[in-house]
Parts: sequence; structure tokens; C-alpha cells
Amino acid sequence: MSRAKKPKGVMVFIEFRRDHIRRGSIQLIGEGRRIADILGVKLSGALLGHGVRKYAKEAIQYGLDKVHLVEHPILATYAANPYSKVMVELVEKYKPEIMLLAATKNGRELGGRFYVHLQTGLAADCTAFRIKRKNLVMIRPAFGGKSLAHIMCKKTRPQMATARPNVFPEPERDPKRKGRIIKENIKLGPEDVDAKMVQFIAHMEDEATRLADADVIVAGGHGIRKADTFGTLQELADALGGTVAGSRKVVDLRWLSKDRQVGQTGKTVRPNVYVAIGISGAVQHLAGMQESEKIIAINNDPEAEVFKIADFGIVGDLFEIVPEMIRQIRERRPAKNPT
Repeated sequence: MSRAKKPKGVMVFIEFRRDHIRRGSIQLIGEGRRIADILGVKLSGALLGHGVRKYAKEAIQYGLDKVHLVEHPILATYAANPYSKVMVELVEKYKPEIMLLAATKNGRELGGRFYVHLQTGLAADCTAFRIKRKNLVMIRPAFGGKSLAHIMCKKTRPQMATARPNVFPEPERDPKRKGRIIKENIKLGPEDVDAKMVQFIAHMEDEATRLADADVIVAGGHGIRKADTFGTLQELADALGGTVAGSRKVVDLRWLSKDRQVGQTGKTVRPNVYVAIGISGAVQHLAGMQESEKIIAINNDPEAEVFKIADFGIVGDLFEIVPEMIRQIRERRPAKNPT
């Protein structure tokens, strides 16, 4: 990167999907706002696509000062090569000191591609950020989640990081907030396309597997003893209006599908209520759910680690406690009017 202009500012890569900005990007806008305010710099966003100007206005309302908008038919659907070319040009032109991306499939691939062109560093799957002497401290789990690595990139810019969705709170949207939308003209042609999309088939997730957006999650661990117990956990989730999840152990045992796994190697969630049933509280699992608003733990071991972070703990036999919870919740639920 040229040293003619001193790197300054924080930039966030904005992802959108199914007619809305992805939650991971919105959360990063909030965290980017916090970092930018500490450093006393501007917060910008990079928005790539085709016919996506409406998302630029929305992103500003979440906290951006400006959005660099790049629209082109080639960018209508995410593809690593053209997207990385555009991002390299934007970063080289505006020289942000910090570049943040959500650790989604696209974000991980894109960050891993264009940081090589910029010859800088990249810290992946961060769960927290700090500022130390004007440098970004990028914090991520290490050694299987048993410790936290604090990473700094002192010699090159931008300081780049991807952050797992749901580790940061979502900022409030302010419809009155104003900012600049800067339309960028970056040339793209057939030579920039290294893969052709023949057909796009959307994977329609059912409500049970949409953990990232769930308000209530009922999660089971190895302590539930057998796969059939998830039927009871599903009843509890239905009574609470939530969805079912599990620890890595139950997924490894094939009691539950991988897309319902919560933890360091699964999904990071931030529901209003997280009910941990038969989960001991290994650090790898806690890393994926400890930011939940309220945590309820049910375990027959009073020394289980999960009780250390739980807001409410119940020590006892889950095969007695869970059915009783279901009974009482249903009893208190107002009866539905006949149709």
C-alpha cells in the first residue's frame, strides 16, 4: 500500500441477503462505531452489489458516516474474484486503518483473498476488540477455546479482522441519521469473472434451524443421555416459542444435525433466553452462547461449569424437571379461541 496518504478511519464490509442487511454486518457497524469514536475517526461502509442503494441508506441509519457504493451487474451475486478486486481498489483509494468483515462464509473467503493483495495481516473469528495506543487489539479464542489470543498488527495497514456474528450487540436504528453515499466507479469486465453461475438454489432453513435469529433456544448436551430426549426438548421449545439446539458432543453422536450446533465450532447465538439442559459448560460451548440475555441451566451436577454463567440454575433430574416445566408453561398459557 502506498505511504503517501496516512491510513485513517474504520471501514466495514456490508453484506446483504434476502432483501435485508445481514445481522452480522449490522452488529459490526455498531462495534465499528464504538472503535471509530474512540479513535476520533470516521466510520465508513463498503457496499457491493446491483440495485442495492436502499441498503446504503439503511446502513447509515445503523451508525455509518458514509457508504462507498459499488454497483455493477457482475456484483449482483457474490463471487470472490470481482468482489476482492473491488475491495482492494476501495482500500487502496481510501486507506482505512481498520477493516472489519463478518465471519460469514462470504466474509471469510473475501477477507482471506484481498488481504493477501494488500500485504497486511488478518485475524479471523474475533470475539472482541480493544484499542491500545491507537492500535486495534483483535481478540479470538485459541487452543480449542481454552485461552484468548490478543493479536496486534503494528507494522502494516489496514488492520483487518473478521468477527463472528452475534458476539456484538445490534445497534439501534435511527431513521433520522444522515450520512454520505459515495458512488464509486470501478471497472469490471468478463476477465474479472472466474466462475459462472449456472443455477442458484436457495437453501430454505426451517424455523428449527434458524438459530441466529431465535429469541428462545433450548439446547441439549450429552447429559440428556439419548437422542430420543430431544423430542421432549422440542416440546419445551414449542411451549416457549423457541427452537432446539445442541452441543458439539450430541452433534458428534449424530443425535442432532450440524446446523443446530452452538459453540466455538458451531454457531454463535444471542437469544433472549437460552435454556441449557444436560450441558456441563465446556468453554467451547460457552463461547457460542454466553452473551445470551438470560441463561437457564438444568443439570444434576451442582458443580457444573455452566452454573457459573447461568442467571438461573436448577440442580436435579432433567427427566423430571423438563416435563414439569412443559406442563406448567402450557397451564399458564391462555387458551386459544376456537376457530
